[in-house]
Amino acid sequence: MHTSLDCIPCFVRQTLDACRKGSDDPAIHEQVLREVLHWISEMDLSLSPPALAQRIHRRLREITGDENPYEKDKAAHNQLALSLLPALEKKVQASHDPLIEATQLAIAGNIIDLGAKSGLSEGDVLEALEHAASVALTGDVEAYRAAVSSAKRILYLADNAGEIIFDRLLIEQLGGGRVTVAVRGRPIINDATLIDAEVAGLGKFTTVIDNGSDAPGTLLDECSEAFQRCFHEADLILSKGQGNYESLSGSSHPQIFFLFKVKCPVVAETANTPMGSHALLQNQPIS
Repeated sequence: MHTSLDCIPCFVRQTLDACRKGSDDPAIHEQVLREVLHWISEMDLSLSPPALAQRIHRRLREITGDENPYEKDKAAHNQLALSLLPALEKKVQASHDPLIEATQLAIAGNIIDLGAKSGLSEGDVLEALEHAASVALTGDVEAYRAAVSSAKRILYLADNAGEIIFDRLLIEQLGGGRVTVAVRGRPIINDATLIDAEVAGLGKFTTVIDNGSDAPGTLLDECSEAFQRCFHEADLILSKGQGNYESLSGSSHPQIFFLFKVKCPVVAETANTPMGSHALLQNQPIS
């Protein structure tokens, strides 16, 4: 997916958010914002939004010296998700369709996206989960169900901290023995890393790897050889979040399902899905 002009205000907001989390010095905020605004004027819009966001956040780390400005937010979201997990597990177990129930809850958890929205509240998360089952699920549910049933090797691309704990509900339904979960290779915005996967307890029942990259998406050319091998050998890839959709939609892998909450007008238009809906979209490889 190419970067839209409408992505530019979001880049500016992300820059200020990360600056203010990493430093309380207004002079640094101004320096970074001026640099980013200058760089934006020359950036290659044919690149995906995660590729451009990656460059912005690399520069932010250099200037502020803070490798993980969203660390406190991530920890808070993980603890919130863990506190909700037992009740949600019971909800899935009591459902007449546990796979789809778990899928809806995992997608609802994608609201925990500080790249898409600043100032996410606990109430926002609770509301998304409460109404998860009633939100429109856009996509071919039966094709998804059939793909899950037949796959022997599933690669699950995680997105954000907190959200990854709700992903656990779905991964348990998939059967952890055939699932490998991939997280980011280093901190970027509030995306999940190996630390967050450990907090979620995923290593107890499935394999967890990192992709070797610091992009808020999946830029295959920048990922580790081990991740790329796992990607190409998977029968089925379940790709969580808008960043993974933005960077992988149209890729050559024949069996990817994108699971995300539609939070951005640009993504809504590109994916032809309504704002606020739950997307369950099958990849359409571009020849």
